[in-house]
This record gives sequence, structure tokens and C-alpha cells, in this order.
Amino acid sequence: MVNIEITTLPRHIAIIMDGNGRWAKKRFLPRQAGHRAGLKAARRVIEACAQNSIAVLTLFAFSSENWQRPRIEVGNLIEIFVGALESEVADLHKNNVRIRFIGDCSAFNQGLQDGMCQAEKLTQLNTGLILNIAVSYGGRWDILQALKKISMETIAGKIQSEEIDEDRLSRALALSGLPDPDLFIRTGGEQRISNFLLWNLAYTELYFMDDLWPDFDGATLQVALDWYAARQRRFGRTSEQLGAGG
Repeated sequence: MVNIEITTLPRHIAIIMDGNGRWAKKRFLPRQAGHRAGLKAARRVIEACAQNSIAVLTLFAFSSENWQRPRIEVGNLIEIFVGALESEVADLHKNNVRIRFIGDCSAFNQGLQDGMCQAEKLTQLNTGLILNIAVSYGGRWDILQALKKISMETIAGKIQSEEIDEDRLSRALALSGLPDPDLFIRTGGEQRISNFLLWNLAYTELYFMDDLWPDFDGATLQVALDWYAARQRRFGRTSEQLGAGG
């Protein structure tokens, strides 16, 4: 793989990993096979991001809406998630990856919550890629829990209402302390953000691709990185203000 110049790379990539079920259906396999293949794709993209010196990667693994899926499929997803915790965390730690989980983790059983906490503690001092795994996560939930935090601080007299601004709200969100995503990728052909990082994606470059998630690899990521490198990020300004002309 040929790396592009570091100045053209996104600091933070967020991905909706869509298409596991359709990938399995095309091969006359059970949906669970698609999810397991999707885990392998996640492993490849983590490695590719680390190789390309991406600072932060956020993967949408399980949304708050996914609880509405058939019980068997939800059970399979959680089983795969538990298995990944047991088999992948040690390797990620060895490769200097810091793991963070974002979402309403209270929805999971205590054993799984403990496993997530242990993974975070094991890797908390690592200085390489920061890997955020969004589980039982929803963008509206994220904003709501941030507002609740700020409301409690206001009631307790820790802050005044006039001190509440965008920065204060950002610091109460799940991605507090991290840069907002520069590049959002969704596989599978759908063109929506599906309640993912609603606040944080305000100025993110959105890249949609037809490839199904289990087929995603370093070469696929490179296509997205090349597309991003050609973008002009204005943040509300004009080309002339950025010195680009035209």
C-alpha cells in the first residue's frame, strides 16, 4: 500500500460497517457468518489505519436500534462481540492500540460490562491508534445524556446557565477529548448516517460506498483516503478565504 502525505490524511475516521447480512445472503450463508466475516474486515481496517498513522478510528458495532432485531441475531452479535473481546484485545494492546467503548453499556450483562472495562484499563496508557467501539450507541442518546450531565451540574451550582455553550456540550459527549471525525465512511450502499455521532459529524466529509463491509480491506480504505485527500474542507468559508481560488 502506498501511503498518501500525512497532511492530507484525516485525523479521525468514523465508519458504519453495513452489509454483513447481505454479504452472507449472497453466499447462501447464515447472517452470523456475515457478522463473523465483518469482524475480520474490522481487524483489517484497524491494521490499515494504524499503518496510515490515523489517530482515531470509531466503528459503529451495535446501535441502540439494533436491539429491535430478532432475538437470535442479537444474541449472535453479542456472542461475536464477547468472542472478539477475548481474542482481539491482547493483540490490540500489543500493537499499542487504545480501546474505548462508547454507548449505553448498562444495557449489557455485568460480565460483558466487566470485560469492556478491563479492555479499556489494559490499553488506557497506549499511545497509538485510539479505537472507539460504539455499542448500544445512538446519536440522540449521546446528546441526551450530555444534556443530563450539564443539567445536573447546573442544578448543583457547579456551572451557570450562561456558561453552557457548544464547547461545554462537546465535552459532555461520548467522544469528549477527541477531535470530531474528519472522514465518515458507510459501506453497503445506503446513504444515511443512521443516528450515528449526530453532533460530531456536523462538518465531516461523508463517503458512501457500495462495497459490503466484509469485503472492506486496506485497498478499499485507500480509495476513501484518496477521495478525502481531494476534498477542500471549508468549514463555512469560501475558497478565496482558504487561498485556493476558484
